[in-house]
Amino acid sequence: MKKRSMCSALGAAFVAAGGLLLAGCTAQADLSAVAAEAARPVQRYDTTQALASNGKVVVAGTQSGAVLVSADNGRSWKREMLGGSSLIGIAACPDGRFIAVDFFRKVWSSDAAGSAWKSVSIEKPRTPLTISCDAKGRWWVAGTGATLSMSADGGANWTVTDLAEDAQLTGIQMVDDTLGYATGEFGVIAQTKDGGASWTRLSPLPDEFYPYATLFVSGARGWASGIAGQILHTTDGGQTWTRQTNASRAPLYRLFLHEGVPHGVGAGGVVARLEGDTWRNLPYPDAAPVFLGAAVSLPEQHAIIVGGPGGLLRVIGTQAAQASSASPALAAH
Repeated sequence: MKKRSMCSALGAAFVAAGGLLLAGCTAQADLSAVAAEAARPVQRYDTTQALASNGKVVVAGTQSGAVLVSADNGRSWKREMLGGSSLIGIAACPDGRFIAVDFFRKVWSSDAAGSAWKSVSIEKPRTPLTISCDAKGRWWVAGTGATLSMSADGGANWTVTDLAEDAQLTGIQMVDDTLGYATGEFGVIAQTKDGGASWTRLSPLPDEFYPYATLFVSGARGWASGIAGQILHTTDGGQTWTRQTNASRAPLYRLFLHEGVPHGVGAGGVVARLEGDTWRNLPYPDAAPVFLGAAVSLPEQHAIIVGGPGGLLRVIGTQAAQASSASPALAAH
């Protein structure tokens, strides 16, 4: 009797007797596909939450704590796991190094190649939500409890500022050595003019606006994107804000500057670009209807990299779209 027939007969006999089928009669599972997936640097369960570039290397941070590094503008990636982390923000510093923050109150730093990662713990904010690095190489972290933390010595010591508000801070950006802005829940906005030594609360953004992202390109000009696709614009350093049209109506979760023009990425796979006073979709082939939570500019490649769920890390060319648009550069706004 052939082996399959013997197994079938034995199986029927054991089932009838209330016994168990012998393991030796079960075909061995083919796990090659599982092994191949595990060996891939970008995996299907990765959700990219942050992207940064120092001009030579691109670094992506994921919800699972994986750092993905590309030295060829997103054509290939290398993977490194940072144990016990969920990376929510990444920034490139003036010296080329990268810093990142996770939900578990750890600030990570690497060399300019995006490797040799190490971490320091911080006490505040209780839940970090955003990180940035200024022209002097200082590290800034903001998050819940309207709390800001700054380190001028690579994370060894931290200075904490409490804005006395029960609100989440979702954005922190130093425009230059002395001027910076922090924005957050309930329309909170604070400004520093002395490099973070003191912060002054400005009038709140209209209607308790919740900013998913903010972008200042100078001390005067800035944008904030929020719920239901709303976008606000200031030309006087956050003193007043006006609404701009978002043609896609999609919420934009990240704002960034690309080739001198503000761009954003968000829900439904939307990539948007400011044209005049209107944010318009930047069309690209095979757009996936998923949220894009991260993006970074590759100006020398006339491209951007976007990131999202399901292992999504994609390079999108922008030169053709910009050539077909009559949008002026930022300096003309």
